[in-house]
Amino acid sequence: MSGHSKWANIKHRKGAQDAKRGKIFTRLIKEITMAAKTGGGDATANPRLRSAIAAAKAENMPKDNIERGIKKGTGELDGVNYEEIRYEGYGPGGVAVLVDCMTDNRNRTVGEIRYFFSKSGGNLGESGCVAFMFDRKGSILINSADTDEETLMDLVIEAGAEDMIVEDETFQVLTGPDDFDAVRDAIEQAEISMVEAGISMIPQNTVEVAEEKTARSLIKLLDNLEENDDVQDVYANFDIPDAIMETL
Repeated sequence: MSGHSKWANIKHRKGAQDAKRGKIFTRLIKEITMAAKTGGGDATANPRLRSAIAAAKAENMPKDNIERGIKKGTGELDGVNYEEIRYEGYGPGGVAVLVDCMTDNRNRTVGEIRYFFSKSGGNLGESGCVAFMFDRKGSILINSADTDEETLMDLVIEAGAEDMIVEDETFQVLTGPDDFDAVRDAIEQAEISMVEAGISMIPQNTVEVAEEKTARSLIKLLDNLEENDDVQDVYANFDIPDAIMETL
């Protein structure tokens, strides 16, 4: 288990979905607003908005909240003017980390992100320093208890998926960005629950973090980044052995 799927599983086990619902709603609203701002308020003609709405519905966000987010993006309602920024760097153990932010104050955000990297023993790098190590793909995470491997594999491959990664507790379905909607819709129509679904940055290769102290520092860095109000998504190319994960 590694990279994006590893981090998604860690967050899920820690109960982040329930414990931090207010923060999740804030991030989802910001994504809906930015999607509507950049691609228009018609979800049928705006794939990014359609995905953002689907993610919001998966978290049981009220319809009124979604509609307000869209109207803020299209200018029908007043809202904060956000800009999207991606920060890149190296965490403990030489792990590559991408941090996607949406902020109304670039100076505040970069200062906080740099502090988290430095505190962990890592360093914030220049734009492009690690992004080449990741591929942009659709990623859908499903609890293995909710379906069986063969059924899901047949379903998603027929719908256009590229691959399916089988873990102890989850299945991670990977798609090309253009095929993501079709695959997600096929899973939804089959009434299979999804833990997480969206366009993600998937690492091409992973870095093994075999020391507990380093692994602990890395997870703390990722936690701190996730907690920041300006951070939308965090991606990393780590692989922590299961024996160490159990101690964490």
